[in-house]
Amino acid sequence: KRELDGDYSAAFEYWTKAAKLGDAESHNQLSLMYLKGNGVEKDEGKEIYHLEKAAIAGHHLARYNLAMHEGGNGRYERAVKHLIISANLGHDMSIEMLKESYTDGDVSKED
Repeated sequence: KRELDGDYSAAFEYWTKAAKLGDAESHNQLSLMYLKGNGVEKDEGKEIYHLEKAAIAGHHLARYNLAMHEGGNGRYERAVKHLIISANLGHDMSIEMLKESYTDGDVSKED
């Protein structure tokens, strides 16, 4: 991954092209670039846009990150829905968070 080598402009160009073709991982990587400000100006709107695109395309980690974003903004029902989808995609951390939430009484089987 070019981003890991610090070549953010090349990574941004590559991932932007691939994202336009619908590549979920590229959308996820672009969301991280906008989150961290790596090679681009930090932009929460663009970060969320790319997270949503990646999540819709089936990227489990993007779905998990959307859950964290929603939960951090007090939208717990939406966060749980994202966690359930991510867990169904096989994301272990989402499964563990749902188990803990169920044990703590924050999530029910109806969710």
